[in-house]
Amino acid sequence: MKLKTTLTVTALAALTATGAFAQSQGVSKDEIVLGSIQDLSGPLAGFGKQVRLGMILRVDELNEQGGLNGRKVKLLVEDSGYDPRRAVLAAQKLVNQDKIFAMVGHIGTAQNMATFPVLFPKNVINFFPVTAAREMYEPFHKLKYSFAATYYDQMRLAVPKMVKEKNAKKVCAMYQDDEFGLEVLRGAEEGLKSINMQMAEKTSYKRGATDFSSQMQKLASEKCDMVVMGTIIRETIGGIATARRLGFNPTFVGSSAAYTDLIHKLGGPAMNGLYATMTVQHPYLDESSQPIRFWATKYQTKFNEEPTVFSVYGYNAVDSFLRAASKAGNNLTTDSFIKAMDTMVIPSDIFGSAEMTFGPQKRLGNADSRMSQIQDGRWKVVSGYLNK
Repeated sequence: MKLKTTLTVTALAALTATGAFAQSQGVSKDEIVLGSIQDLSGPLAGFGKQVRLGMILRVDELNEQGGLNGRKVKLLVEDSGYDPRRAVLAAQKLVNQDKIFAMVGHIGTAQNMATFPVLFPKNVINFFPVTAAREMYEPFHKLKYSFAATYYDQMRLAVPKMVKEKNAKKVCAMYQDDEFGLEVLRGAEEGLKSINMQMAEKTSYKRGATDFSSQMQKLASEKCDMVVMGTIIRETIGGIATARRLGFNPTFVGSSAAYTDLIHKLGGPAMNGLYATMTVQHPYLDESSQPIRFWATKYQTKFNEEPTVFSVYGYNAVDSFLRAASKAGNNLTTDSFIKAMDTMVIPSDIFGSAEMTFGPQKRLGNADSRMSQIQDGRWKVVSGYLNK
């Protein structure tokens, strides 16, 4: 009898190890454990904090309503300081020690890519990272899911539209000399090619630069009437402010990396007129849309600060995960989640996000974006989705 019992236990252990009886980690009878890695102490700490608070808001809403199929959601957030090496350590803790089911809303391109070798061998999903890099869904991997229209596609669609609208004759570019800036530049060049134009002039800067005098003088001397900005926050503000001081006032067009309230809050009136690609309407507390006002007020009441687009990114990432997990049913596993996502349609929301669709070979929900412009010190939506 003892031998039979030992064999039975051994057989059960083997079946569990091979996945026959295995339950995905991070899912128990009454809990789903999610992880996220944010920059809470580095150069994007403001964004990381906002993403985290948006995620907490949605998790708390769910748990206050009794959870998902009887399970409460537990959200664990680690700080990367925007350092890929720290992101790897954070991922190792979340995956191996905390046993998360999925990584949700992880911020940063290099940071996400550094953690893939930690997540994927353990069958942990990387869901809706906060970056518009193509690597978040290419090359294909069953555990990658992305929501962000890429910088390349944003500019490929936006630049031709803006050229026609502004009757621009000389389109130029200032871009960060790294993969982010190059993706903005490549998309703009591809868009110009579609209307039989070429980039008239381009100039780059090293990440961390604070002086953009030579770049703007070069573009001014070329009499560029439109400038594509492969810039983020400080560089967008510094570049445009420098141009204004030189009396150089082309149409400035940035990507979603420049679509933040920090541009007009820190840059002041000089930022008026800047265009940027985007999907999510900025949740101002006095927004004319009543549902956005209600959501923004709820956020402010809970956290004692105003929400931003990054708050919405965090909120929507969790909300989209919950939609798929609900569709997967009571037996939530990685496989059942993927099966649910294979036919998933996530409708447009109160912030105007585009409808997202996924499939067995489709891991990017939406490739389209629209345009906003800073007018009188705040972002105003000025176009519909560009491929419609």
